[in-house]
Amino acid sequence: MEQVKILLAEDDANLGLLLKEYLVAKGYDTTLCEDGDKAYDEFLKNPYDLCIFDIMMPHRDGFTLAKDIRLINSEIPIIFLTAKSMKEDVLEGFKLGADDYMTKPFSMEELLVRIEAVLRRTSGVKNENTQEEFKLGRFLFDSKKQFLQDGDVTTKLTTKESELLKLLCNNVNKVLERNLALRTIWSDDNYFNARSMDVYITKLRKHLKPEPGIEIINVHGKGYKLIM
Repeated sequence: MEQVKILLAEDDANLGLLLKEYLVAKGYDTTLCEDGDKAYDEFLKNPYDLCIFDIMMPHRDGFTLAKDIRLINSEIPIIFLTAKSMKEDVLEGFKLGADDYMTKPFSMEELLVRIEAVLRRTSGVKNENTQEEFKLGRFLFDSKKQFLQDGDVTTKLTTKESELLKLLCNNVNKVLERNLALRTIWSDDNYFNARSMDVYITKLRKHLKPEPGIEIINVHGKGYKLIM
């Protein structure tokens, strides 16, 4: 399968290099530009599948860059990165048709999840997180059909249970950050959604209890880990 091509515009040299190296390591063909003018010229020369733009950049800021690029390709997905968290800036980004918006500082893992979600929504691009079936010891988990199968016994899962278990499966034996899970599934990491997620974790533990080789553990202050 052809690599997804990302155009990254970030004037902070250290952050830009860090982001590029991370995305390349995750399998994305990433081009880094240090200002809006260079990013615009690069977009004219080569085809891209997704753009990630910092807002505060010299020569041509992220908003202006997005407007200009939208005139060339109205469908290209765009994610904005910014140190700003003012409501007006967020609204401005979405008015320009931003597919997502991240305020610094953010975790690389969260950015990756957002990229994958945007690609799924906008172009159906396949990536490792489009896997639908998972073998969990004695269980077969089908995330699309939302069930757990143990031999002849099939347990139907709710949408939230299925989404949460899939996220855990995609991060098996790694910490799934609590805030990342909340923003990905509930779109908000507020107190009430956090309590709701705790309930779903308890339900998933109950479903998986017959398999001693599978465990969902709490990682204090961080989140959860699916161990198998």
